[in-house]
Amino acid sequence: MNMIREPARDVPVIHEADICVIGGSCTGVFAAVRAARLGARVAIVEKQNAFGGVATQGLVNIWHSLHDVHRKRQIIGGLTEEVIQRLRKRDAIEEESYFRLNTEELKIDLDELITEARVTPFLHTFFAAPYCRDGRLEAIVVESKSGRGAIRAQQFIDATGDGDLAAALGLAFQVRPNLQPPSMCARTLNVVGVSFQELMWKHRDEVGLEEDWGWSTTLPGVPGGRMHAETHVFRVNCAVAEDLTRAEIEGRRQVRAYLDLAWKHTDKKPVLLGLPSYIGIRETRRFACDHRLTEKDLLSGRVFEDAIACGTYPVDMHHSGDKPGITFKNLDGSEITYDGRGNRRAGRWLPEGVPGPDYYQIPYRCLLAGEYPNLLLCGRAIDADEGAFGAIRVMVNLNQTGEAAGVAAWCALQAGVPVRQVNPATLRSELRKGGSALP
Repeated sequence: MNMIREPARDVPVIHEADICVIGGSCTGVFAAVRAARLGARVAIVEKQNAFGGVATQGLVNIWHSLHDVHRKRQIIGGLTEEVIQRLRKRDAIEEESYFRLNTEELKIDLDELITEARVTPFLHTFFAAPYCRDGRLEAIVVESKSGRGAIRAQQFIDATGDGDLAAALGLAFQVRPNLQPPSMCARTLNVVGVSFQELMWKHRDEVGLEEDWGWSTTLPGVPGGRMHAETHVFRVNCAVAEDLTRAEIEGRRQVRAYLDLAWKHTDKKPVLLGLPSYIGIRETRRFACDHRLTEKDLLSGRVFEDAIACGTYPVDMHHSGDKPGITFKNLDGSEITYDGRGNRRAGRWLPEGVPGPDYYQIPYRCLLAGEYPNLLLCGRAIDADEGAFGAIRVMVNLNQTGEAAGVAAWCALQAGVPVRQVNPATLRSELRKGGSALP
C-alpha cells in the first residue's frame, strides 16, 4: 500500500467541557441534555447539519410503544416522552400502537433542547482522532469548516452508532458475518393504493431488484404522503467507507427502481418528495462490554440491578441477501417470518399458554467498554448478541441508553470515580428524578 507521512502539528484546543458527546442522534442529544440539566458543561459533536440521526437524517419516523406489552404500565419516559409531548403541541405526531413523527419538526425540537440546556453544539464537525495521555482519554480531535481543533473534556460519550471513538481507541468489537442490512428510506406523494412490495415480488427482475421485504407508513400532516423503507442493500458493512458509499448509491437506485414499477404497472405517477441525507444503518460494530445482553435475557424478562432502560420491541431480524426477509419474535411468545417473496409463516417460540415477559431490561454494564475510566458507549454500539440486538436497536430503546450515559458521566464526575465505579442505585435514582420510567 502506498503511504504518505502526515507531518506533526500543534492542534488548538477549541473548547473545554466536563462532558463531550460524539454523535448527535436522539441518543446523543439525550445524553448531552440529561448531563447538562444536572449542571455539567457539555459539548456535542455532530457531522450532519442537524441533530436526530436516523430519525431526522434517515427519515425513519417511527417510535415504538412506551408501555409494557399489555399497555398497563409505562416503562419508557424521560426525554423520549418529553419530545413526544413537544411534537403533540404542533400536531406533528400520530399515535396508534406506536408513534409516527414529523421528523422535520423533530429537528427543531432537538435544537431547542440543546439550546435550552446550554449544551455547546458543533454541527458539520467530524470526529477525527482521540488524544490520550497517561492512559486517560483527554481530548478528541475534530475537523470542521474552521479546520482542525481539539475538544478537551473530563468524560466522553461515544454515541456515533458505529462506535467510531471506541474503534479509534483500539477497543475490541465484533462485526457479524451477516449484518442486518441497511435500508434507503424515501418520502413520496400520490402512491395511495399502490403496494410496492407486490410490484417488486412480481416485477423485480425488470429493474434489477433482489428478493426482499419492506414496509411503509404515513406522514403526519401530509395527506397522501408516505415514508418508505421498501428495500435493503445487502452484503455491505456501513462502517467501511467503500461499502457505505456503495450502499448510498445503490439505495437511491432502488428507490427509483420501485417508483418506476409504479409508473409502468399502475395508473399512479408517484412523486418523490425526499431522500435521506444518509442511509438507515441497522448494524455495524458492537463492542465488548462488561455484560453482553443476550436474547435469552430479553425473552426471559431477566431483571438487572443496574437496569437503565426498558423495552418491548420484538426480536426483529432483517435477514441477509442469501435468505431475504424478516423474523419477529414477539414477547407474547408468537413468531412471524416474512420471506423475500411475501410469504408469511406464523408460529411460536414459546409453547401455547406459556406467558412471555411484560418487558425487558438493558443493564448499565452494556455501556462499559475497554479500560478507559472516562469513556461510555450508548446507542447501537453497545454489547448485545444477535437476537438481543435485533430488539434493542430501535430508537425508543437506544434513546434511554443515551440518557443513562449522560447521567452516569455526571455521576462519575460528582463522585470523582471511573465510570465503572458509578453506583447503580445512584444512577437509577438520578434517572428517575429526570423522568425516566425505570422499575
